[in-house]
Amino acid sequence: MAPSTGDLQLTSAGAGDEYSDNLEEVRLLDSYDKNDVVEDGTKRIQVRITGMTCAACSNSVEAALKSVNGVTDASVALLQNKADVVFNPSLVKDEDIKNAIEDAGFEAEILQESGAAAHGGAGVVVGQFTIGGMTCAACVNSVEGILRGLNGVKRAVVALATSLGEVEYDPSVISKDDIVAAIEDAGFEGSFVQSNGQDQIVLRVGGVYSLGDARVLEAMLSGIKGVKQFRFDSVLNELDVVFDPQVISSRSLVDRIELGSNGKFKLHVRNPYSRMASKDGSETSTMFRLFISSLFLSIPLFFMGVICPHIPLIYSLLLWRCGPFLMGDWLKWALVSVIQFVVGKRFYKAAGRALRNGSTNMDVLVALGTTASYIYSVCALLYGALTGFWSPTYFETSAMLITFVLLGKYLECLAKGKTSDAIKKLVALTPATALLVVKDKGGRTIEEREIDSLLVQPGDTLKVLPGTKIPADGIVTWGSSYVNESMVTGESIPVSKEVNASVIGGTINLHGVLHIQATKVGSDTVLSQIISLVETAQMSKAPIQKFADYVASIFVPTVVILALLTLLCWYIAGALGAYPEEWLPENGNHFVFALMFSISVVVIACPCALGLATPTAVMVATGVGANNGVLIKGGDSLERAQMVKYVIFDKTGTLTQGKATVTAAKAFTGMDLGEFLTLVASAEASSEHPLAKAILQYARHFHFFDESSPTTGTKNDAEEDFKSGWLYDVSDFSALPGRGVQCFIDGKRILVGNRKLLEENSINISKEVENFVVELEESAKTGILVAYDYVLIGVLGIADPLKREASVVIEGLWKMGVIPVMVTGDNWRTARAVAKEVGIQDVRAEVMPAGKADVVRSFQKDGSIVAMVGDGINDSPALAAADVGMAIGAGTDVAIEAANYVLMRDNLEDVITAIDLSKKTFFRIRLNYVFAMAYNVIAIPVAAGVLFPLLGIKLPPWVAGACMALSSVSVVCSSLLLRRYRKPRLTTILEIVVN
Repeated sequence: MAPSTGDLQLTSAGAGDEYSDNLEEVRLLDSYDKNDVVEDGTKRIQVRITGMTCAACSNSVEAALKSVNGVTDASVALLQNKADVVFNPSLVKDEDIKNAIEDAGFEAEILQESGAAAHGGAGVVVGQFTIGGMTCAACVNSVEGILRGLNGVKRAVVALATSLGEVEYDPSVISKDDIVAAIEDAGFEGSFVQSNGQDQIVLRVGGVYSLGDARVLEAMLSGIKGVKQFRFDSVLNELDVVFDPQVISSRSLVDRIELGSNGKFKLHVRNPYSRMASKDGSETSTMFRLFISSLFLSIPLFFMGVICPHIPLIYSLLLWRCGPFLMGDWLKWALVSVIQFVVGKRFYKAAGRALRNGSTNMDVLVALGTTASYIYSVCALLYGALTGFWSPTYFETSAMLITFVLLGKYLECLAKGKTSDAIKKLVALTPATALLVVKDKGGRTIEEREIDSLLVQPGDTLKVLPGTKIPADGIVTWGSSYVNESMVTGESIPVSKEVNASVIGGTINLHGVLHIQATKVGSDTVLSQIISLVETAQMSKAPIQKFADYVASIFVPTVVILALLTLLCWYIAGALGAYPEEWLPENGNHFVFALMFSISVVVIACPCALGLATPTAVMVATGVGANNGVLIKGGDSLERAQMVKYVIFDKTGTLTQGKATVTAAKAFTGMDLGEFLTLVASAEASSEHPLAKAILQYARHFHFFDESSPTTGTKNDAEEDFKSGWLYDVSDFSALPGRGVQCFIDGKRILVGNRKLLEENSINISKEVENFVVELEESAKTGILVAYDYVLIGVLGIADPLKREASVVIEGLWKMGVIPVMVTGDNWRTARAVAKEVGIQDVRAEVMPAGKADVVRSFQKDGSIVAMVGDGINDSPALAAADVGMAIGAGTDVAIEAANYVLMRDNLEDVITAIDLSKKTFFRIRLNYVFAMAYNVIAIPVAAGVLFPLLGIKLPPWVAGACMALSSVSVVCSSLLLRRYRKPRLTTILEIVVN
């Protein structure tokens, strides 16, 4: 909104010019944008593209990008209006990519990296604005063109689905009020939104009822140290504040205002995520209004053509001549003109935009078909007035066509809105408020007060009551309870939370009262990372979509040619007398007869169904996966997973529980067992390996019979054990990956590890020791050999229990036609014993961490699709090498880069869920393509009149338009059926009958 008397600009007296209008460093979509340098030296950026209306458009943009020298990969997402581009920055610059897209006839804008640092140099800020009144891509283009033409604006991006605009500009040249005024001058509604920068906040203020109240607020803000600049909008009751976070925090700022006003002013932080989630209804409501307008104007046309001829009085009025035409003709012309050029204006604008850009889309077909019908009808009227020969008019064809297309668009908007329901549900998980526990310096609680959850800061102590949502990620500092994490991790069983347990924001506390210390807030929380990951996945393009892109690129020109051929064939056939005159409409001629078939061909063809087949299914699938704790990083990952032939499992922590325990210990040189364990524990105390933790815990229990204080394997535990005096001092400790550890105790070398470690150091392994180790390994235990002063002194047997679902999941994979493989760094006997227990036939043992990637590649040599399941840490090379990398048991670490799938739970059943969801999704995509192709292959010949000579079947243009509108709706609804997806039951996969 432009400045008016309803706005009061409030700036503190000490605020310098450098802070003027510096309220707009904001990027609502920051969490979803990627702009980074890939490891191989290439750079990845995202580009916002406007003007794309169908798959043909996205296909032409992608081709333009890939033709640029230096671009190694490019993917264009039609639904999200974005392109993901990987390129060599030494050969091509960001601006070259932008120019390539614009040369293809579309508007492009580089989406900058999140954070103020990426927004350009000093003085360049990013503002966010709501833009109301946009109804189509043409509107988006119009607004963006106006904004980019403003002096001082560096870039502008407008999102139709959210009715939001993002503008990067120089505040010393142009202010945000100028930008709002430009939006309103273009015929749209505009207003500034808010900032997500740490030093900016937008607050909704209650209690300001007059100019006097506003001046009181001004005086309070001017007296608060750290406030740089502020502005109050009295119409929206919103306060924009820029402050110095080193001097005052956002919560302190709110507190000062509320306390300073004695509670008169109530302030609430504006939540940009909730605002985004609530914007989907704008396009739907617009389409509904257009459809209703067209319907109400079309109803009189229907009555005049069908009902009125049976009502003599009204019919006589319609036949009354008024000037050159009948009254009925005047009414039809007037009503249809409104429908054609007012209600249907959006089709002309979109079609004109597409043609100017050198592309074609569905709007071109609609505009072409309806205009042909309208112009012919007008010409028929004028010809009749001049010659007295009155041909039939087809005004109602144009009106009904537009009405049915708008109905289809409205239903399509409804359906497409539901594809993003998963994101909306995730956004809605964040509670509105949090209960802050205020403590004194001694740690005693002073008070508890309710604050806005967006004002929570790291380190805050929050009280979480039973039945309420946890407001932020944190650590439990007091209390115990059970927490329902199903909405985030997919784990249906409530999780017990004790002191020092971690909790996830957005989950529900079920029973007891908890005090938590916030550790992550805002975009750093698990919930925000999940939303970002799902958004990124929904933007990606599955390889199968290339087929639709190719078809769409030639679809509209092909349809126009077919329509012209239809017109010529029927017209020439009629002129040659190939069909009887009785087929012609009353007072009609061969041209009119042929024209109706031609218009039907134009309007019945639907490229939209093809373009929506893949992205809608991928959007729904990624949302469903997130609800089940399976995070999918893109459509390409989905497509590969459904073709998986091999699934390679890491053993430790994947097939096993990762909770190693010592089950046997034996000394072989006459050394006392206690002395032996003390030597081993001393050597392992400096290691952080899980086996070291198990050995240290076993030795402590042996000496002190104490199970109450297990170690965590940290350096602090080791220091405590050394201080207690029962461990020996060690020197020159070193960990040997894949073999064990070595150090010196009393100047003598001690080795703790596997056979390979001892063999490398030429230490003899007696037959007695070998037999004992073999016995351990054949019982699926790991033998740890210990040598002291170059003499083997003993052996430890360590067992890591299998996960209870491991064997059933492996059998389930066999039933699904997937071959399971196990790879481990453990010895062959232990590996074979574990594999035999779970049902795996192919085993690779004694593989170093770096060698696991080579194992993956060996299975890929014949072109097989290979999945790797690991913990995402030491398995990262193998996860990255696999066609489908699955990081299991990620918990709160959802940003594992090497994995294509992130399985939130530590449950192997989710591996089957991931593969099954992929298979179900691509079955649905193929079904969508079959339907879309079959529709066009069958509908176009019928519309062209192929069946008319034999069966008398003829589709009027308005019926053809209805069919076209419903085809894309049907495809979207087909994709929505994926929302009913349920995890496969293992009993079903294994064909077990449960009584």
